[in-house]
Amino acid sequence: MRPTRDQGGPPGARTRRKPTPRAVVAALLGLLWFAVASYPVYYMLVSSLRQQGDHLEGSPWLPPLQPVFENYLSVVRGGLGLYLLNSLFVVVLSVALIVFVSFLAAYAITRTRSRTVRLVFKTFLLGLAIPLQAAIIPVYLLIVQLGLYDTLYALVPPQVAFGIPLTVLILVTFIRDIPDELYDSMKLDGAGHRRILRDLVFPLSRPALVTVVIYNALQAWNNFLFPLILTQSSNVQTVPLALQQFQGQYGVNVPGLMAAVFLSTLPLILLYIVARRQLLGGLTAGFGK
Repeated sequence: MRPTRDQGGPPGARTRRKPTPRAVVAALLGLLWFAVASYPVYYMLVSSLRQQGDHLEGSPWLPPLQPVFENYLSVVRGGLGLYLLNSLFVVVLSVALIVFVSFLAAYAITRTRSRTVRLVFKTFLLGLAIPLQAAIIPVYLLIVQLGLYDTLYALVPPQVAFGIPLTVLILVTFIRDIPDELYDSMKLDGAGHRRILRDLVFPLSRPALVTVVIYNALQAWNNFLFPLILTQSSNVQTVPLALQQFQGQYGVNVPGLMAAVFLSTLPLILLYIVARRQLLGGLTAGFGK
């Protein structure tokens, strides 16, 4: 006769399992890693609330007793809002083109069996072997010949060109895991490629799409070399290049610099918070297969 559960509790109640020592150790290590990873953001926030003359006084672990918000006002008045909009324009346009082109290319590579498509896929993979710094002179010459120099549009084509190879590789790996039976069932219903992409491939590939969107957004937002080489005017500067303005000839306004850096990282933090679940799903896809 099997042992019965405790009859004292309400019907349908689940018994809580005690955490194992391995789970406790994993939770403690996770909390430790979270503290280490979040400390730079906390340090930027705390330092940005100090005055420039006494930012080295007191403990760096504790917030100031009299926080000031003048640093944020000064960086916003200094044009940081314009630089944030410039970076946002470049990121949105670049990521949209990268994901659109890579998604269609990954679908064609996955569903087409021909030598030409395989050669195209190998060409995409060849782009992973070309370092960005080695191609900066040809990129500069092409942008000048296209008449895009010193404009925000000059930052989009090279960002798209260097973002497509890895994005195609990730999406091809993910789309290949979709069972062929799903494709066959939709073809029997008379669905074409457009409907298959919209109703089948896109919903099932959403974790991978979120992953490549966040990755390429980080690359475009933090890129420093392209704005440095392909732009000249101050009204087309992006955030990484504009942060140099807070470095003076004889010193650095550390609280102001921390305020500018914190504002520049805030959109990325919010993006990760919103899409963290699908990001983790895309990063861990395929490990259990």
